[in-house]
Amino acid sequence: MGQAEVAVGRDEKDGVYVVRPLTAPPRATVSVPGSKSQTNRALLLAALAEGRSTLRGALFSDDSRVFADSLRRLGFEVAEDAAARVIDVAGQGGRIPASQADLSVGNAGTAARFLTAFLPLGQGTYSLDGTPRMRQRPIGELLAALRSLGADVESMHGDGCPPVRVRASGLPGGEVTLDASRSGQFLSALLMVGAYAARGLAVRPSGPIASPPYIDMTLTMMAQWGVVASRSEDGAYMVRAGQRYQGRVYEVPPDASGASYFLAAAAITGGTVRVRNLALATDQGDLGFVEVLERMGCAVTRAGADIEVTGPERLHGIDIDLHGMSDLTMTLAAIAPFAESPVIIRNVAHIREQECDRLAASAAELRRLGAEVEEWVDGLAIQPSTLHGASIHTYDDHRMAMAFALPGLVVPGVVIENPACVAKTFPDYFACLEALSRR
Repeated sequence: MGQAEVAVGRDEKDGVYVVRPLTAPPRATVSVPGSKSQTNRALLLAALAEGRSTLRGALFSDDSRVFADSLRRLGFEVAEDAAARVIDVAGQGGRIPASQADLSVGNAGTAARFLTAFLPLGQGTYSLDGTPRMRQRPIGELLAALRSLGADVESMHGDGCPPVRVRASGLPGGEVTLDASRSGQFLSALLMVGAYAARGLAVRPSGPIASPPYIDMTLTMMAQWGVVASRSEDGAYMVRAGQRYQGRVYEVPPDASGASYFLAAAAITGGTVRVRNLALATDQGDLGFVEVLERMGCAVTRAGADIEVTGPERLHGIDIDLHGMSDLTMTLAAIAPFAESPVIIRNVAHIREQECDRLAASAAELRRLGAEVEEWVDGLAIQPSTLHGASIHTYDDHRMAMAFALPGLVVPGVVIENPACVAKTFPDYFACLEALSRR
């Protein structure tokens, strides 16, 4: 299989990105940035810890930068070396140095949820706000839980969304029932701060948890820093008071969500793409996308810590519940029209309240490309389709931009609007796409 030539470029005048088809199936090895989910969890755990922590392989993106900046505004010493992908944080043992801070988290959902749960541990008054879209993203269930645990927190506009005000005097803690069906980040946020509540924490989910693999990630990372949570027979998560995180060196693994785009590129082009060290992302539910591609007919090779995918002559359709890896809905949707039979995506209603209404946006952009798609309340049904070029609306959503660039590797005329939005989690995405054949 010969080397592919990739011609992908940005039209600076119009602020769009033109994706040109590959001239041959790629044979490539790529490296992707560190996990967003694990970088932001590590930042919070490092701030809570006693002593200094060093995060190696950390993600440097808009999301991680607003988190680090928020910690600095709260009085923490945070040193960043983007070239080395290293972040150092001087933990304060559960103390927040500043007694007043106004935090701006952009549209970073993890920063908004994790910091909202963190702020009651302080002594003072804090506010947290974000973009207009962040002001539409619900956080009311987390605020209600924190109030039940003794925190003085409020949605400043009374609509259950940011901006949020916190009048902090420590977190009493105790038992609480939580609805985490909209976002598992509500539960992760409470669990990570639970050991610093005066009475500890017992949180009982009232129904299904959105993206449950991320809860397992949270519990694993908590234990790695020194705080252990347990699970009762009735399903409550319990974190004993008095435990303390200890500063440490933490290696952030590659981001499985970021890797999905390059593996999907192999799937629709019949090429071969290897992602370095992807097998180390064992705590990320999105690593399961490798198995999805395998079910769709791709050949998967595991070589040490690397994972390699080779695309088939034609992808098979699939009927799949993506609740546990819902961030990959857009990736699968973007390659679905290339399958020989329908692709059905189920149980992802909660992604309507993320950076954009991701189900509606995916359906709209697939239709713009010429695909036949049916949109449901909680999923999509996508038929085999012959696509044509189109200008893709990205809704200021990084995952829409990255996923819907993929058809352009096969179909001429795909143009990505507002490509800069990928800076949220993968600033170098299009450069990596350009260099696909040269790696």
